[in-house]
Amino acid sequence: MPKKFQPESEQSLSEILQIRRDKLTALQEAGRDPYRETKYDVTHHAADINDHYEEMEGKIVSLAGRLMSKRGMGKVSFCDLQDNSGRIQLYVRRDLVGEEEYAWFKKCDIGDIVGVRGEVFKTEKGQISVRASSVTLLSKSLQPLPEKFHGLTDRETRYRQRYVDLIVNPEVKDTFVKRSMIMRELRAFLDSRGFLEVDTPILTPFEIGASARPFYTHHNTLNMDMVLRIETELYLKRLIVGGMERVYEVGRIFRNEGMDPKHNPEFTTIELYQAYTDFHGMMDLVEDMMKTVAQNVCGSLVIPYQGQEIDLGHWERLTMVEAVKKYSGVDYADWTTDEDAITCAKAYNIELPELPTKGAILAEFFDAYVEDKLIQPTFIYDYPVENSPLAKRKPDDPMFTERFEYFINATEFGNAFSELNDPIDQRGRFEKQVADRKALEPDSKAQVDYDYINALEYGMPPTGGLGFGVDRLVMLLTDSASIRDVLLFPTMKPLEQ
Repeated sequence: MPKKFQPESEQSLSEILQIRRDKLTALQEAGRDPYRETKYDVTHHAADINDHYEEMEGKIVSLAGRLMSKRGMGKVSFCDLQDNSGRIQLYVRRDLVGEEEYAWFKKCDIGDIVGVRGEVFKTEKGQISVRASSVTLLSKSLQPLPEKFHGLTDRETRYRQRYVDLIVNPEVKDTFVKRSMIMRELRAFLDSRGFLEVDTPILTPFEIGASARPFYTHHNTLNMDMVLRIETELYLKRLIVGGMERVYEVGRIFRNEGMDPKHNPEFTTIELYQAYTDFHGMMDLVEDMMKTVAQNVCGSLVIPYQGQEIDLGHWERLTMVEAVKKYSGVDYADWTTDEDAITCAKAYNIELPELPTKGAILAEFFDAYVEDKLIQPTFIYDYPVENSPLAKRKPDDPMFTERFEYFINATEFGNAFSELNDPIDQRGRFEKQVADRKALEPDSKAQVDYDYINALEYGMPPTGGLGFGVDRLVMLLTDSASIRDVLLFPTMKPLEQ
């Protein structure tokens, strides 16, 4: 007695895997090995037909894609084919494709990749379809797709198996299409402003004194340890010294630090430098850039993000001192000495930084009282010199620097300076930064980049610099809650096989 057909949804995974492999073996023994196909001529995509049916009706087309559903009706099968542009229904009849071809087609599984040639028409129910005259199996799916009604919903699995996520959750692809649009608009904006895109080294010879922790690797031929870059800044500013007045780099950055919804060990930034301007020029550039990209990508300057309406058409500008006073009531002007700041911090239960100076404590107040209030676009400028080793001091108050960060939805999106071009001041700050680091971490390998100091000694013009995270911008413009949602392959801890 023949075995009763059992849908895949009622079978165990091991049964499904074995059945699919048995089907592959049978195909190969019958001379129908799907993996031998080397090409398939595609003339149209699903969207071409769905969007232009009046022009396409009656035409012969050739498509290829993945079977996403099958509904058998004796001598006729209806299927949904998914390609890069969307889905379209296939109408496959035994008397049109031939009895032998139809017999093996009925054994195809959801997930198989096929090529189809046929005529565009509408069914009696008005469904745009392709009436197949031939179907070619191009690749056999040995793994079942996630079950139709539950799908691939576990986020960890979606991030680990992005290839499946893209197949079964079409909106995921939309996010990455939009990411590509954002990158294109950013480049177009900067190119139109006369910036030149360049590439600088990812592997660097040593760890600089910055607070970010790098990844180490080893170069066998040179027999030397090397560091994956934590920024692109110092090489780009060497180019400003060399006479390239406007440069930018779309750079992959690597930091050996924690992971959370806003941080991944490798991420993408854009850093840019413009000679003969300052941080105010960078502020204007950021505002224009954000408005241009949002309008061109999203069609609006009011962006929905995680339940908030973000208005990129309006930007507030506050100094750090003004922001701390506005949101905490604490006035930096009342602190005459570092001890005054320490006393105030203790009164407000502010955790003291490792080196508790007035400027460092002001930054702690900002973190505690201000950042989470900055929902709408806000520039915070005039940062303490203690945490701005590469920014130019303010001429009228050398305890502060010409630096800003901009915040949206309580998140820092970018950082900009009037770049320090005094090689003597820069040397002193670098050496102090490295000394402070080694005082806290005696085994630290951090070094001063004396070649960069040498470059500055040749003379760097007054320069405005900006760096911002591309991934956070994509999160904002695609309403994505986590950086993992906008990285095709986020860093994940391997599972035991």
